[in-house]
Amino acid sequence: MDLIATLSGFGVGVIVGLTGVGGGSLMTPLLLTVFKLNPALAIGTDLCFAALTKSAGALTHHRSGHVDWRITAWLLAGSLPAALATLGWMQLSGLTKSGNGVLTTVLGVALLLTALIVLYRKAWHALGLRLERWVTPARRPALTLASGALLGVLVSLSSIGAGAIGAALIMLLYPRLPAHQVVGADIAHAVPLTLVAGTGYALLGLVDWALLGALLLGSVPGIWVGAQLTRRLPQGLVRTLLCLSLVTAAVKVMH
Repeated sequence: MDLIATLSGFGVGVIVGLTGVGGGSLMTPLLLTVFKLNPALAIGTDLCFAALTKSAGALTHHRSGHVDWRITAWLLAGSLPAALATLGWMQLSGLTKSGNGVLTTVLGVALLLTALIVLYRKAWHALGLRLERWVTPARRPALTLASGALLGVLVSLSSIGAGAIGAALIMLLYPRLPAHQVVGADIAHAVPLTLVAGTGYALLGLVDWALLGALLLGSVPGIWVGAQLTRRLPQGLVRTLLCLSLVTAAVKVMH
């Protein structure tokens, strides 16, 4: 099982390296279907996996000057309190123990939404340009905070949202932000959010540490291999295959 986990981590790492998307979106369904974890345990394990694997990327973007910390701060101001509130509500309501149906439904919806965002990535930027007359500079801080709160709830319930969905929201609110700064702000926001949410799950005993270690062992070289392959594979083909994988995972999880 350790070998399967390491190979699974490698596969997900390759996809992340190829596309920048797919860590949580593919890891949680994998933990549910291949390793047969219950939804809460799968989500908690994946959140810790995401926090650790994205930390290096966030540091790299920071050193390259790709992180707009003003945008990141507004996102975190909304997402961290929302994540803590969601975790508290889940514990009080018993959702972490008996809410499998709710968690898998939210996960399935998040997977489908991620697939749409990946498939129509350019459309989100174009839509953001059209919305500029309403999304004025004066309104952006409040809208960014609200977007962060939405991501905090979604990530806490499904472990999905801090990547592709977060980037789409940033593009909608800041359509003239350079692409590398969109990615930088998204990753810099994702690390504290997944770390806080993952810590919450860990305190509830909902992280499989042995499995997490085996997954990380494979994911680190996998991300490097994927990054090297980006120069050789057509991005359109990669995105299409990723979308098909996300839709398939969503259907399987919801059933």
